[in-house]
Amino acid sequence: MDVISTAGLSKFYGKARGIEDLSMCVPSGAVYGFLGPNGAGKTTTIRCLLGMLKPTAGEAMVLGEPVTLDGSALRHRIGYVAGEVRLFERETGRWHLDLVAGLRGSRGPLEAELLERFDFDPGRKVRELSKGNKQKLALILGMAHDPELLILDEPTSGLDPLNQESVYEVIEERVAAGRTVFLSSHVLSEVERVCDRIGIIRSGHLVAEEDVRSLLAKRLRHLQVTLAGDADESLLTGLAGVDSVARVGASGLTARVKGDAVDSVVKRLATTEVADLRITQASLEDVFLEFYRDAEGGEA
Repeated sequence: MDVISTAGLSKFYGKARGIEDLSMCVPSGAVYGFLGPNGAGKTTTIRCLLGMLKPTAGEAMVLGEPVTLDGSALRHRIGYVAGEVRLFERETGRWHLDLVAGLRGSRGPLEAELLERFDFDPGRKVRELSKGNKQKLALILGMAHDPELLILDEPTSGLDPLNQESVYEVIEERVAAGRTVFLSSHVLSEVERVCDRIGIIRSGHLVAEEDVRSLLAKRLRHLQVTLAGDADESLLTGLAGVDSVARVGASGLTARVKGDAVDSVVKRLATTEVADLRITQASLEDVFLEFYRDAEGGEA
């Protein structure tokens, strides 16, 4: 079953476009990464999925139910951590936990565990907390009731690397227990770390959906080669999937190699004497930025 599915989902703010004709599916038990720069439509999409905004057109189904503005029963099954945390500054963390427990009708089964794992002191007032500790509180509030669907918007913002790793571990454990995660993030290294599938949104349109493993198989590679004699850019220029060929010193060449073009590069280099060779894989961020360059140029 698809935990999230949208068909032609659109939201306009007057003449301004939030999202337009967005259709996507998030399967059960997956971690779906939702990527795009600021203003691309990520937050508008999340608010439509939560029933916080009424779409201009199209529809959204979450956990098998249509999303409506009065869908409190559906939202009870969802955990949400907003990108910009808003808490009651004069109240303590414990006050927030008690408030949410009262609204849900019971304490979350994961509350005590998450307090310990995130090393969070609920006795302090919010105004005394650092940005990272406010984020911890937001995560505990959103995850303590062990929801069927977690919608996380920039979940590790403000956290140190150790606490980021704790968040990743909790996500992996919840997915192993059958939960589903919809993760919006600017930190592409964390998307690469935890996501199974990603959707890329640009200017309100979903322009790609792909498995992370498949996307990384197409990733760029950076080539540095030192030849035994003088280097000539023509050695690599013209090979399919190879661009940005540049000479470095008398005997060095650098280039960007896409997808499976590595094979043809190695065969071409075998025709000459190589003193040194280095091929490094690009990160998911490099792949994402390359995709955006292509999309802006109308090639994707």
